[in-house]
Amino acid sequence: MGLHKGYRNRTRSIYRKTPRKRGQNPIDKYLIDYEIGEKVAIIGDPAQHKRGLPHRRYYGKTGTVVGTRGRCYEVELKVGNTTKMLLIGKEHLKAFKTSPK
Repeated sequence: MGLHKGYRNRTRSIYRKTPRKRGQNPIDKYLIDYEIGEKVAIIGDPAQHKRGLPHRRYYGKTGTVVGTRGRCYEVELKVGNTTKMLLIGKEHLKAFKTSPK
């Protein structure tokens, strides 16, 4: 059988939940609203892949919420010398916390 070259190829370790965290997320994860200008970490949730699952190359990156489009958020992300704008569902985002100075 030939090598598969699909969207989620080679993601077995990235999109894996520990046995205690398997299944659906708690409801409060879906009730979080992010403000424009807020920093968020992009952490893809493998249990939800219908609404805006980000590509594996953006996993663990930090971006800024620029706006909303439907039920997803527009996240601006700097990759190398370019700036990307991604549409990501709220279940794949986590508020980015900075350390106090």
